[in-house]
Amino acid sequence: MTKQLKAAGQCLCSAVQFEIDGEVSSFHLCYCSRCRHSSGSAHAANLFTSPDAIVWQAGQEHIQRFELATAKSWAKQFCKICGSGLPYINRSGSFLVVPAGSLNDAIALKPDDRIFCDDRADWVQHIEQSPEFSGLPTKF
Repeated sequence: MTKQLKAAGQCLCSAVQFEIDGEVSSFHLCYCSRCRHSSGSAHAANLFTSPDAIVWQAGQEHIQRFELATAKSWAKQFCKICGSGLPYINRSGSFLVVPAGSLNDAIALKPDDRIFCDDRADWVQHIEQSPEFSGLPTKF
């Protein structure tokens, strides 16, 4: 089954805007320590598509790229103004990584898998047991 993605996206401050139109090869939730540190969260949620699937609409001058010198292929792009994660082409140029949270539009795709689970933070196992709120709780 082909997983087609057509969606607009942007950074938090809206300085960088883009459109994605392409076939998604995979959608991973990555629990590795690099993705956790980079996202500041339990995992990264990344869609993988071809490098030509992106059209930058605005703000390319605000994009900063970071490549971890000790890693074979890990990289990240982000807005220099607000720090939001943005799509990037991997080091070999073979695919485009799109942070799912950077998309404006709801997407019908579901994650294919969870990867690097042995590296996941211990507290992740308790997420399902914590209370849910529709907004900010009154006490925190």
